[in-house]
Formats: sequence, C-alpha cells, structure tokens
Amino acid sequence: MADGPGVGVCECGAVAGPLGVCVDYFHAILAEEQNDPQMYRWHAPVVCVHLLQHPSQAHEKHRDGQFRLLQFYLDKGLDALLRLQAHQVARNNHRARSRYDMAPLEPYAPLPQGGSPGGFRATLCGLPFRDGSFVADGHAAYGDRIRGIAEATVESWRSVEA
Repeated sequence: MADGPGVGVCECGAVAGPLGVCVDYFHAILAEEQNDPQMYRWHAPVVCVHLLQHPSQAHEKHRDGQFRLLQFYLDKGLDALLRLQAHQVARNNHRARSRYDMAPLEPYAPLPQGGSPGGFRATLCGLPFRDGSFVADGHAAYGDRIRGIAEATVESWRSVEA
C-alpha cells in the first residue's frame, strides 16, 4: 500500500475501501471461501485478478498463465474453468507424473510485455461487504462482480500493448 494524504492507495491504483486495500479484501475473501464451498468456485479468478492487479505480490513466471486463465474463464465460463482445474489437479497427482497442461490456454493471448497497467476500472476494493459477507446478496451477484473485475483486469493488461 502506498500512502497518499490521509488516504490508503493500493498498488492497483484503487482507493482503500471499508476493509482496507485490496490485499485486505483478498485475505477476507480467502477466509470466507473456506466456509462457503459455493463461493469457493470463484477462487481461481479471484487469485488471478489479485495477482495481476498487484504484480509486486506475484511471481513473474506465473503471470502469463494467470492472464491466459482469466481469458479462458471469460470466454468459456465458470463451469469450464472448474473442469479445467479438475483436469489440472488430476494431472498433478503424484501417480500420474504429468505436468501442467498448457494446451487449453494456448489459444489465448500471452501477457503483454512492457510493464503493468496503470489502473483498473474494477478492483477487489470495490466489492460490497455487507452483514459480514461478500455474498450477502447471493452467490450469483458475487460471481457477476468477480467476472466484472476479471474483465477489467484483462482489459487493462491488453491496453499495455496498445
């Protein structure tokens, strides 16, 4: 977090929300997911958007895969992403001796080179948190908001190329 004049500003450019900066929202989401299997369905997009919007918290070698995974999610939907994750977990089984399968992600654009975007139109700091939950108004609404943040993330990274 960078401190402005009395205002917390996140690395992604977002102003801190009621819970703090994005990393505070990220940790709160991860904690809530542990008790809510339906909310956990959006775990991968949440992790990808957070790390792509906050590059200093991510390992550079994984960013391209995270960017492609978000594009896959936006193109094919959550159910397809969950099937892909199950496929990857099965390949990672110690008995399978297979490696991560990049073939499903190859059709998607690689992460643009040249530095990270300056800002994002939607961030985790913008998620509503009511009655102690991110899903107080339902899982479908939460999923729509995560999809919007994923779209904003891909859109901003694509602007780096332009």
